[in-house]
Amino acid sequence: MSNFIVSARKYRPTSFQAVVGQKSITSILQKSIESNQLAQSYLFCGPRGVGKTTCARIFAKEINKFTNDADLENFSFNIFELDAASNNSVEDIRNLTDQVRVPPQVGKYKVYIIDEVHMLSQSAFNAFLKTLEEPPKHAKFILATTEKHKIIPTILSRCQIFDFKRIGDSDIVDYLSFVAKEENIEVDQESLRLIAQKSDGALRDSLSLFDRLCNWTEKTLFFKRVVKLLNVLDYEYYFKLTENLITDDFHEVLSIFNEIIENGYDGQEFVVGLAKHFRDLLVSKDTKTLNLLDLGDELQKRYLSQSKLCSVDFLLSSLNICSDVDVNYKNSSNQRLLVELMLLRIFSVNETYHKKKTLTTKKRVVEDNDTKLEKTNSLISPNDLKVELEQNSSNVSIDLNSIKKPSTILINSSEQKKEQIEKISDNVLASKTEDFSEVEMLDKWVELIKYFKKLGKSNVALALEINSPKLFPEKNIHIYLSNAAQREIILDEKHNILDFLRKNLKNKTIEITLEILKNVQKKTPYTNKDKFNKMVETNKYLENLKQKLSLDTDY
Repeated sequence: MSNFIVSARKYRPTSFQAVVGQKSITSILQKSIESNQLAQSYLFCGPRGVGKTTCARIFAKEINKFTNDADLENFSFNIFELDAASNNSVEDIRNLTDQVRVPPQVGKYKVYIIDEVHMLSQSAFNAFLKTLEEPPKHAKFILATTEKHKIIPTILSRCQIFDFKRIGDSDIVDYLSFVAKEENIEVDQESLRLIAQKSDGALRDSLSLFDRLCNWTEKTLFFKRVVKLLNVLDYEYYFKLTENLITDDFHEVLSIFNEIIENGYDGQEFVVGLAKHFRDLLVSKDTKTLNLLDLGDELQKRYLSQSKLCSVDFLLSSLNICSDVDVNYKNSSNQRLLVELMLLRIFSVNETYHKKKTLTTKKRVVEDNDTKLEKTNSLISPNDLKVELEQNSSNVSIDLNSIKKPSTILINSSEQKKEQIEKISDNVLASKTEDFSEVEMLDKWVELIKYFKKLGKSNVALALEINSPKLFPEKNIHIYLSNAAQREIILDEKHNILDFLRKNLKNKTIEITLEILKNVQKKTPYTNKDKFNKMVETNKYLENLKQKLSLDTDY
């Protein structure tokens, strides 16, 4: 039985051309070697698993011009790797500086690679400064770290700094495809993309995950199986959930979330995944940004199709809601309820959008119909209208004299007649604009408060009755509020408030404005000293009595 070698080691790059996703850095290092312009020390910083140590080893090999096998066998004598996490004392650095003085036995340079250099102590850093700044000609230092911000500025100033970036998902997918081909493993692209996403830009992590999945699946990797083994949420859940949010089927939304929880998925993982799904839908709204989705063609088509059913306002609001829940998730005592409320808020956003869209559509239809009706020649006179009203509804009472100009009506059926009669009644009522006084307005204000109490909206009623409104010129009702929370409550109900006032005061020009009053809090006397000072305000002789008797009001 042959010894198994993990893919991260077996397929570790041995040349700059084979390094994945760091082309800008490898190009600079190659040019410096070719022009023989080598610095005495380098700092490679970046996330884990992106090629820092690999590039350091390749750099050490290239500067020594090792080409034949004999040289490569002696290569270990020229490279020294030190783990600063376990060798971080001053004594360890002194041993290192003593070794630096000895020239190499083979090749031109000795290369010292110090990994996780940010773990060195302050004293060790200080002991290392002089050697790092002026090493022997045969010595080169490559420092590697994942936490650049922890390295002292005096070390940074002595190094050429190279910032390694996270490797893109597409680069990882291409490399995993190469490894799968070399290992004769059957795999689909969706599985490789999922592995790349889970590795978060670290090629080493993706190769480790790839090995683990291959052991489980016996040389075959298919998406459904990989999703189950990795215990990640399939995008099918998000498509189905969004579809039900759009179609206003909230009960099905809760059922889907319950299924997700029962399958053992983490609630916060669901929230993050849903936010990513909304983000991808937002990106899919425009074909110019569709290429930002690192997905297969079929999946891109699905996102493009569903994005057409979602408004930009809905997606932006949903993203904000998901972001808030993600921040507060770990601090919540009832995390499931928090996520369910999140879904309810998203559902409410979509419902509100549809209501606005319906109102806008109705308004446009009415305007279009009015335009068409004005252009038609078949006009119905007020007398004809009176006859029509008497024939169709004995309960409808309309003052025909209030109609300032003839209305054009297209009557095709009994249902259309009824609808048109109701529209005319509303138009006649709306055309009446009566004046009113502040006293009349306050009377209706009391009725408005009772109206909201009857609806069960006690928070709205409370906000309306705390301060009496004022009637300003041009029928502007000015409402005084105590805080910003009350302002948000009133703004949410502004449409209903205006409808009530305009109808009951018979004036369609009414508008409302809001103002938050600055609260002047009265200081309540709690301590004995406060109580005494309050008493002095009403009887100044108490202060003289206190001084004569040497009283202490603190007790």
